[in-house]
Amino acid sequence: MRMGVLDIGSNTCHLLVVDAYRGGPPVPAHSFKEALRLSEQLDGAGAVTDEGVARLVKYVREARAHAEEQGCSTVLAFATSAVRDAVNSDEVLEAVRMATDVEIGVLSGEDEARLTFLAVRRWFGWSSGRVGVFDIGGGSLELAVGDDEEPSVASSLPLGAGRLTREWLAVGRPYDELRKHVRAEIADVAGAILRGGPFDRAVATSKTFRSLARICGAAPYEDGPYVRRTLSRSDLGKAVNDLATLGDDEVATLPGVSPDRAHQMRAGAVVAEATMDLFDLDELEICPWALREGVLLRHMDTL
Repeated sequence: MRMGVLDIGSNTCHLLVVDAYRGGPPVPAHSFKEALRLSEQLDGAGAVTDEGVARLVKYVREARAHAEEQGCSTVLAFATSAVRDAVNSDEVLEAVRMATDVEIGVLSGEDEARLTFLAVRRWFGWSSGRVGVFDIGGGSLELAVGDDEEPSVASSLPLGAGRLTREWLAVGRPYDELRKHVRAEIADVAGAILRGGPFDRAVATSKTFRSLARICGAAPYEDGPYVRRTLSRSDLGKAVNDLATLGDDEVATLPGVSPDRAHQMRAGAVVAEATMDLFDLDELEICPWALREGVLLRHMDTL
């Protein structure tokens, strides 16, 4: 069947249309995305602004039209950190529903971690053993570990690349203080993640990690999803130092970096480096599947 997954993220809203059937991998058929930067559309009280709501309504209406044109029988719509954390979250979702007739569910941070872990497990399979999964989003960092399809530990921290850029770098707070803050936050959950033993496979997923891996020499997206891509700690350390000296326009020229995400790559690199250091990971393997695929796979399991 043809289905759509509508992901209302902190930075980008993305409709992914796939041909899916139970027992097989979902095959991408169409994609429609736009960088709304909802996490930057907040007022001083933490509410999504009227402009932010209007832009979201416009996008969802267009995404629904795309899904209908593509023949989708179902559209699974969900929102993550930006909407979840907004003080007017309920009002935003109701405004979208009234204007577009699209019901958007809100995932908790732990749900994000669990569903992303499911996607990674299905991609790499049972032979991967104990898997550690790390995902830097716009608003949060998700961490999960386990031997099964359900992780034994799943955590979400407010360490998204967009959030840290907005709350730290954009207002001139010291770079070194950001590094200390990030490491202290991750260290608080590291014990629970590591308590069950070392990882047989350490995996990173989603756009920030993919972009960092590409900066550090991984194969481009055009080479297809089955090419093995990795991010090494030594290469990342060099990239962190380089990114700290570059302006947004210069960052946007680096391989794998889109102009709408260039401004938050420094913060994303700080989180990635802290993750690899605190979990003593020399290498992370990049998984092409992430939260959207996890949501789809979970839904297919219920049919």
